[in-house]
Amino acid sequence: MSVGSLLLLLLLILNFNGELNALNDEGYALLALKQSISRDPDGSLTNWDSENQTPCSWNGVTCDDHSLVVSLSIPKKKLSGHLPSSLGSLSNLRHLNLRSNELTGTLPLELFRAQRLQSLVLYGNSLSGSIPKEVGGLKLLQSLDLSRNGLDGPIPDSILECKRLRSLGLSQNNLTGSVPSGFGRALGLLQKLDLSYNNLNGLIPDDLGNLSRLQGTLDLSHNSFSGSIPASLGSLPEKVYVDLAHNNLSGPIPQTGALVNRGPTAFLGNPRLCGPPLKDPCLPEDSPTSHPFVPEGESKKGGGGGLNKSAVIAIVVCDVIGICIVGFLFSCCYLKLCSRRNTVDEEGHVLEKECKEKKGSSFCFRRDGSESPSSENLETQHDLVLLDKHMALDLDELLKASAFVLGKGGNGIVYKVVLEDGVTVAVRRLGEGGSQRCKEFQTEVEAIGKLRHPNIVSLKAYYWSVEEKLLIYDYIPNGSLANALHGNPSMVSFKPLAWDVRLKIMRGIARGLLYLHEFSPKKYVHGSLKLSNILLGQDMEPHISDFGLMHLSSIAGTLETTTVDHPSSNKSASSIGPLANLSSFYQAPEAMKATVKPSQKWDVYSFGVILLEMITGRLPIVFVGKTEMEIVKWIQMCIDEKKEMSDILDPYLVPEDTEIEEEVIAVLKVAMACVSISPEKRPAMKHVADALNQIFLQ
Repeated sequence: MSVGSLLLLLLLILNFNGELNALNDEGYALLALKQSISRDPDGSLTNWDSENQTPCSWNGVTCDDHSLVVSLSIPKKKLSGHLPSSLGSLSNLRHLNLRSNELTGTLPLELFRAQRLQSLVLYGNSLSGSIPKEVGGLKLLQSLDLSRNGLDGPIPDSILECKRLRSLGLSQNNLTGSVPSGFGRALGLLQKLDLSYNNLNGLIPDDLGNLSRLQGTLDLSHNSFSGSIPASLGSLPEKVYVDLAHNNLSGPIPQTGALVNRGPTAFLGNPRLCGPPLKDPCLPEDSPTSHPFVPEGESKKGGGGGLNKSAVIAIVVCDVIGICIVGFLFSCCYLKLCSRRNTVDEEGHVLEKECKEKKGSSFCFRRDGSESPSSENLETQHDLVLLDKHMALDLDELLKASAFVLGKGGNGIVYKVVLEDGVTVAVRRLGEGGSQRCKEFQTEVEAIGKLRHPNIVSLKAYYWSVEEKLLIYDYIPNGSLANALHGNPSMVSFKPLAWDVRLKIMRGIARGLLYLHEFSPKKYVHGSLKLSNILLGQDMEPHISDFGLMHLSSIAGTLETTTVDHPSSNKSASSIGPLANLSSFYQAPEAMKATVKPSQKWDVYSFGVILLEMITGRLPIVFVGKTEMEIVKWIQMCIDEKKEMSDILDPYLVPEDTEIEEEVIAVLKVAMACVSISPEKRPAMKHVADALNQIFLQ
């Protein structure tokens, strides 16, 4: 073979090897992203190398069995630069997550050619421009989060073509215009909707009430929506919290469904709204005294300023007739009641079970829930009192259901009860006593029953008799935060909570506590906030429990002597022991004084202790050598001695230390403000919730 032939063969072999080692097209598409990144302080893209055949081994890249890119996830890496159009050529891309970076520029139109995208998460950058109408081409899209950017313009109508959308977050942008018509009908699968902190205007669409799968919060706050609140929003699931604060809404607040008993927080910042739960009453439109510019003296002048003689006479006559009618009805009802006093035992199904009264005692509620005379020898019929109008349950069904003991303690016995239709509730049996205080009990439970918030356990019904007092709650399946954070001996395996889950839980507790504090002008105080009273739902969403329980136990003649699981928890009795005597370490220093009136700042202190537990993974009492020290004092000692973060942080979180250090420090600052010795220096829960919300959204 000649020298020329050998050289030609060698060139062919080298060229063949080069083709074998060549990066595929999807790798080059990703290299275009690397080239568009001007700053990568953590070296997240260091191993993105053209020498590889595929990008499947690169940081943040996931491929399928055919070496095609299906996921690109590089969150919170401080990447600066812009999004290249080449990302749209990744034909199998399903998940793109570049949240919490420093990306700028506009959303490239070509990105929306990746038609297999199921989730697009770009929140927490500095993207600008409008949302392209091409977003409607993503027919498989389930999650779209563009929050915390600088996007402007309207929400495109084409977004209604994304029929599979389950989560839509567009908050904290500069979006304008109205919400597209037909939003609620077209996107019926939505479980999360957050449009807060924009410049959206116009009417709130009536059809948002069709979003029957929504969970958590429907957040339309901090916009410029005008007009009245659609009554159809009351058709949303009962546990959905509707936040309409800081808009230009007007008129009465509909008292229907999901809008009932929401507290004033959800409606603040709308000066023209009126009616409960706001303090501003709705005045009649044609009332001559309702005009703010009519002088007081002017309203008395002329025929329209007062009542004439005939009107006064008519009112007096009507009052007399009304009093006579009421007196007649009361007499009839009393005679009927007395005639039935000897037949109640045979007719009342409650008495047939096990709630039969002893002679000489009395019930203070009839079956219809009305109050009866509290005579010593009067026996009236009882039944379960429902506080949730959507719940169908009677005492007979409750007593027939399968029940499992979850725990016993000073606040009674706790049962998990599975009803015939498969619905599970939690029942706390308070025990005997308190026969003279049933009216007080009724007032208390009905006030608690009005609380409806995604982060507060709902009281659904109650039952009172001298020998039996029952509280029926929602059943929360994942047990208490105390078990999730610290574990317990009965656990087969223990999986530590990741930092992002902890942050989500902290935020949820803060929102629930804020709702509790602002729900009523009476300034409610929980008074017993601790880790074991925070229950975790299916998606690890926190639920505050045991509000009002200590007072109810006192009324019922049951005093709290030990810490027990809330009735909504699924913890076993064996898990109570290790955490039984920790309640006092959550209490503010001034709460120990018997003469001091309960304050919401007590709850703020308790919440601060919970934050410290979540950061450190330690109990509220820390052992330093052989010495016991409250966690608040231990943290202060660590700060004074300038200890490393790794000495304070939960050991399970140390591998995440470099990524979460800024967030941990921010939460620690909030916690230390909450546990200030001086109540006056502790922040209000509104400020605490706002601070945690900002940390969570970073």
